[in-house]
Amino acid sequence: MSVLPLVFTSGWASGVNAYAVVLLLGVFGATGLSDDVPETLQRPEVLIAAGVLFLCEAVADKIPFVDSVWDSVHTVVRPVAGAWVGALLAGHSGSPSDVAAALVGGSTALASHTVKAGTRMAINTSPEPFSNMIMSLAEDLGVAGIVTFAMFHPGAAAVIAAVLLAAGLLALFFLVSRIRRFLRRRAQRREERRLAAHEGRPPD
Repeated sequence: MSVLPLVFTSGWASGVNAYAVVLLLGVFGATGLSDDVPETLQRPEVLIAAGVLFLCEAVADKIPFVDSVWDSVHTVVRPVAGAWVGALLAGHSGSPSDVAAALVGGSTALASHTVKAGTRMAINTSPEPFSNMIMSLAEDLGVAGIVTFAMFHPGAAAVIAAVLLAAGLLALFFLVSRIRRFLRRRAQRREERRLAAHEGRPPD
């Protein structure tokens, strides 16, 4: 399937920022820069909704801990968006090839979302807020650059996306212990506050 490189790349990008992918693909199709974008993604209501949600994510994604909450909500949204975009790019006719494209897009989006969410949890163990903003901007620029590159060089873009995904999964493997320590400390602090509040109550 010649469309699979674009499906894979859009799936990876959807796991990072699904709304940016829908918005970019729709703009490329609506402006005539690409003939490979399905008409569904070019519809005005789709572009408006994607634009509004992209702005919401652009804000939430740069605030410490809010970004992790946003990521948890999008654990379902991003893989579904990746599968939906993949099916549309493949033709959305219900054929086995379209189902395969949806599976590729959805599974790749889930993998890249896992990397993004895990990395953000690790970053949130740091007390300073600037790393969240830097990472969010890097992700936005990366998605925009790779999706744009994929419209003209899908094969090369898919290779870059695969390398980034593999590197992200490898980095996440080494960050797991840090995330676990952070979660244990946070749970311990909550328990200490709960016990302190309980001890401070007047006797019945």
